[in-house]
Amino acid sequence: MTPGPARSVTPSIIEPVTDLETRVAPPRAPLPRRAVVALLGYAGVRALGLAVLFAWSAARGKSGFTLLTARWDALWYARVAELGYGYEVRLPNGDVHSNLAFFPLLPWLERLLHALTPLSYGGAGFAVSLAASLAAAAGIYAVAELVHGSRVGVCAVLLWAVLPVGIVQSMAYSESLFTALAAWSLYAVLTGRWVSAGALAALAGLTRPVGVAVVAAVWTAGVLSFGRERGAKRTPGALLPSYAPRWRRALGMLLAPLGAAGYVLWVGHRTGAGPLGYLDVQAGWRNGFDGGHAFARFVADKFTSFPSALAGLGLIAGVALLVWLYVICVRDRQPVELLVYTGVVLALALCASSYFGSKPRLLMPAFPVLLPLARALARPRTLRSALVTAALAVAAAAYGAFWLNGSGPP
Repeated sequence: MTPGPARSVTPSIIEPVTDLETRVAPPRAPLPRRAVVALLGYAGVRALGLAVLFAWSAARGKSGFTLLTARWDALWYARVAELGYGYEVRLPNGDVHSNLAFFPLLPWLERLLHALTPLSYGGAGFAVSLAASLAAAAGIYAVAELVHGSRVGVCAVLLWAVLPVGIVQSMAYSESLFTALAAWSLYAVLTGRWVSAGALAALAGLTRPVGVAVVAAVWTAGVLSFGRERGAKRTPGALLPSYAPRWRRALGMLLAPLGAAGYVLWVGHRTGAGPLGYLDVQAGWRNGFDGGHAFARFVADKFTSFPSALAGLGLIAGVALLVWLYVICVRDRQPVELLVYTGVVLALALCASSYFGSKPRLLMPAFPVLLPLARALARPRTLRSALVTAALAVAAAAYGAFWLNGSGPP
C-alpha cells in the first residue's frame, strides 16, 4: 500500500522527529474507534488459540490454564509476587538461578490484582497478560497506522497475533506487558509526546532487560531533535522546527532510563556486587551477550546429522528472513525511532547466549519488523487477506497447543 500524503503542521501541533513523508495522517475519528477492527481481529485469533490449547490439553489429561499460569517463568514471576526477591535455586552443576533475574513490574501488578480480587498470583498474571496483549495490539495498530495507514495497521496487529509462538501473548509472562509499553512509548515519541514517551519507556525498563531498546529509541529521537533544532538556528533564514519545548524533551529523555537503571542498580546494591551485579545474576542463568557466538555454534552443531541439519537450515532461514525484513524497513524509510528500537531488540535476542529455544518469544516485541509483511498483506482484496490470516491463525493455534504441551518455553 502506497503511503498517503504527509499531515500538515501548524504551530499548535508538535512535529515528530523524523520525516513525515512516509506517514499517513490519522483519520479524524478517535484512535480507539479506528482500532476496533484490529482489536476484534486480534481477540478472535487469541480466543482461537486458547480454545485449541484447552481442547488439546484436555485430550492429553493436562490443564491448559496450568500451562499458561503455573509453568516455567510464570512460576518465577508468581513467586516474586508472593514472597518478594531473595529466592534462588542452586543446580548440581553449580549454576545459581536467582529470581533477581526477573524484572519487577509484572510481579507488582500480579500482587496488586491478587490483593484486589480472588485470583491467584498466576491467575492475576494471566489477567494482566490478557489486558496487556490488547493494549499491545492497540499500540501496534497506532504505530503502523501512523506510518502506513489504517489497513496496514490492522494487518500488522493480525500478523503479530498469528506468530507461531503467539500463545505466549496469553501466558503469565511479561512479553505482552513489555510490548504494550514499548509500542505506546514509540507512538508517543513519534507524535511528540515526550513526557509520556519517557514515562512509558521507564515502565518498559521495569518489565524486561530489553527495555533498553525503548530507552535507545527515545534518546535517539531526543538527540536528533536537539541537533536539528540547533542546525536550523545556525542556518540563516531557516524555519525552526516546531518541536515540543526543550524542557519536555529533556524530561522525557531523563525519565526513559530510570526504570531499567533503577532496577539494575538496586540488584547490584542488594547482591553487593556493585553497579553491574545484575550481569552476575544473569550469568547464573547462563545468560549473557556474546555477539551471537553461542547461537552460531548452536546452529552449526545442528549439521552433525541429517535430521537435525533440517532444523539448522530452518534456523538460518529464519535469521536471514529477519535480517531481510529489517533491511526492507530501512529501505521503506521507517522512522528512525522504530529502526533503533527494532535493531536493539533483534541484536539482544540473536546475540545473547541464553537458552536458544526462548529466542522466538524474545523476538516477539520486535513488531516493527512485521510492517513490510503487513503492507504486502494489505495489498490484496480484503477477502483474500482474510483467508490468508485465517489459515495462519489456525496454524498458530495448533502449533501453540502442540508447543505448550511439549517442550514449551522458557
